[in-house]
Amino acid sequence: MRDLRPFVSDHERLTDAIGIGVLTRLLDRDLVDEVVAAADRREKRVRLLPARVVVYYVLALCLFFGESYEEVMRKLAHGLRCVGSWRKEWKIPTTGAISKARMKLGEEPLRLLFERVASPMALRSTPGAWLRGWRIMAIDGVIFNLHDTDDNEAGFGRCGGKNPSPFPQVRVAGLVECGTHAIVAARVDPWRVQERAQVPHLLWAFQRDMVVIADAGLYSYDVWKAAAQASAELVWRVTDSLDLPVLETLPDGSYLSLIGDPAKKRRNREYSRLGSSRCLDVDLLEVRVIEYEIPNRDGKKEVIRLITTIMEPVHASAAELAAVYHERWEEESVFDEIETHQRGGSTVLLRSKHAETVRQEIWALLLTHYAIRHLMREAAEQADIDTDRLSFIRSFRAVRRQVTDQAAFSPRHTRYRNHRNDP
Repeated sequence: MRDLRPFVSDHERLTDAIGIGVLTRLLDRDLVDEVVAAADRREKRVRLLPARVVVYYVLALCLFFGESYEEVMRKLAHGLRCVGSWRKEWKIPTTGAISKARMKLGEEPLRLLFERVASPMALRSTPGAWLRGWRIMAIDGVIFNLHDTDDNEAGFGRCGGKNPSPFPQVRVAGLVECGTHAIVAARVDPWRVQERAQVPHLLWAFQRDMVVIADAGLYSYDVWKAAAQASAELVWRVTDSLDLPVLETLPDGSYLSLIGDPAKKRRNREYSRLGSSRCLDVDLLEVRVIEYEIPNRDGKKEVIRLITTIMEPVHASAAELAAVYHERWEEESVFDEIETHQRGGSTVLLRSKHAETVRQEIWALLLTHYAIRHLMREAAEQADIDTDRLSFIRSFRAVRRQVTDQAAFSPRHTRYRNHRNDP
């Protein structure tokens, strides 16, 4: 083991050296201190568990999901106590002390840390990340089961009426970069808040160089209108029942159409049926429609209908947009990585028993996933291979090993680079 004394002075405490292995390169201590200060969670006196250590600890909980609270803390401090260059003896805190420290820290520092760090990371050379000049992004969501506590039920509720779910549940929606599997924005809500209602809270992350794809369950006129007014281009699936009159057929087989507020349309039809001359103004939005057939699981043909804000085939053909829509399955695998590999399966409950720490834990899950994906993108770039050729579970295990071996090196204090402005 390398001697840490050149990096840790006699006046520093063991907790000053605690990090999360190679992930500390992205989530360095200066950045963590900044978000702790921004959330007003800085301690006024020296404590056994400083706020920065609690942040790293919550992140480590998401790397060692099956381990106890105290065991995770032992892994963080592994190898550091034997260095012998701290004046104060540091003991592993009890589970009760750790729980209190998590409650004191709250959700805000982890949320701010995610917002500071998470941004699109694909380079121009990243395979599968681009449609011409647009980053391919997708919106989707997942539901997590929670511990059956009064605080979790009050904060998030549970589905079902006469036969309710055995566990409270929380719904998470995310904006994902398909080429790198990086979640760059997220929303955390009670289970009863549908994904469609979460979309407006993700629009702040839409950028001019993005094309955002979504499934039919997210479409409504109001949500589409709000999303279309954001910076990004859209390619969304819609149901067969949506009224899409053909206004003009384009050379690539797509056609131009109009969509309007269905509630106002129904009201006007009712007025007409009653013989009334009253008519509500219906705002109509022009869209381009792509329709095609694919075989479903039964071998029968299924019609896919897409609407897009990219109006000219010369900018993106119908075939290109159809291919882009099916990139949304990349996002499905993103949440599978979090559910299956990080948490150990979709039936495994989140650890937290309070609504505040549930949100804290979710932001930590998203952060650790992003950090692992960031390392994978860097490794793929250096090896000049597609990121999809790298195994997430192997990368995840490698990061876990680095956390327990962190005393063997000094984490680099690299400053956060804003990837939103990277090419």
